[in-house]
Amino acid sequence: MTGQEVIDAWDQAGPAHIHPSRGVSEEAYWASGEQAALQLAEVLKPGSRVVDFGCGDGRVAIPLKRLGFDVTGADASPKMLAHLAENDPDMPQVLSDGSDLYEQIGHKVDAVVCLAVLIHHPRSSALAILDGLVKAVRKGGLIVVDWPTSDNPEEAQIWIDVTTWHPDAQKAEAEKRGLKRIEPERPWAVFRKT
Repeated sequence: MTGQEVIDAWDQAGPAHIHPSRGVSEEAYWASGEQAALQLAEVLKPGSRVVDFGCGDGRVAIPLKRLGFDVTGADASPKMLAHLAENDPDMPQVLSDGSDLYEQIGHKVDAVVCLAVLIHHPRSSALAILDGLVKAVRKGGLIVVDWPTSDNPEEAQIWIDVTTWHPDAQKAEAEKRGLKRIEPERPWAVFRKT
């Protein structure tokens, strides 16, 4: 499976499949985004410039914006960005596969949030995306990312699977990119760019 195959599969799946809470109700779906935004606000500097990479239809990006962050939505799917525009026509957005994020936004940001993206990619495309996210963040900025570890790591075989990393492999890849893990008790990995 390639990174592009993952992107294509998510694009074809559409918004009904982008989060399990959507199967419960629309209210549960949007409430889950508000909860994630509140948790992110605990680690992000107030008012900071944030890119939500893999923003989908804005489940997390829109509540982050309401909390006072300067948010840009970024996604590899034009369909998802169209849904974002329907939900918040004023939110800046960029089409990016992650590897070209800096080139697409045109400036460094204080933080990149990347939830439920890397977990579905094979390791090679996950690292290419991570490289792009790192390039888009200013020195001292944050990268908040789903990057699960396991003592028995597995690589996604189909688009809905989850790739896990051995903790030592994750640490080594983060260090290669100048990332230092902070906030170990969060639901996502939080790294500072050194």
